[in-house]
Amino acid sequence: MLMRIWAVTVLLTYSWLMPEVIAAEPITIVAASPQSDAQPIIVNKAEFGVQRIDSQGKTTFIPTFRVPLQEGNKYGWQIQLKNYKGAVTWREVLRLPKRPETWSVDTGEDLIISPDGKQAVTKRTQNTTDGVIKNFWTIAPGDPDGKHKIQVYIDDRLIAAFEFEIVPLKQPKPTGRI
Repeated sequence: MLMRIWAVTVLLTYSWLMPEVIAAEPITIVAASPQSDAQPIIVNKAEFGVQRIDSQGKTTFIPTFRVPLQEGNKYGWQIQLKNYKGAVTWREVLRLPKRPETWSVDTGEDLIISPDGKQAVTKRTQNTTDGVIKNFWTIAPGDPDGKHKIQVYIDDRLIAAFEFEIVPLKQPKPTGRI
């Protein structure tokens, strides 16, 4: 661990001295997970967005950080773990700008609400054959607009964080006609 800190310090110092040097690719988080039979947890891609379901039942994920405040809209995240198959236990922390009128989840999910009602912690184990884990929330009546935050953890290690905004729908302007 000390060697990693030293290496990062040297790299950062060098990058400050050489302003034209720009990182070519993002740093991935690697964590050995005791729950995963020694499979390393390497995040290939982490995305936040909305989920749309068309009339034929086909689901589409649309990356965005602005979610319209409309009942039934689904928002959430999907994370691609590199070369991972099997069970993954993750924990999600959702923070809202103010308390919603209600909190609810699907049957069997582990949900803990903070005393002030503005934070929910969800814990779930998902089986994956393609390394993708994900979670979505559905906007319900009384959900607040404003800035929200989601943090996703595996084995108490933060693997992704998303800041996004729930935005009120624009009301149509009056046409002036009677």
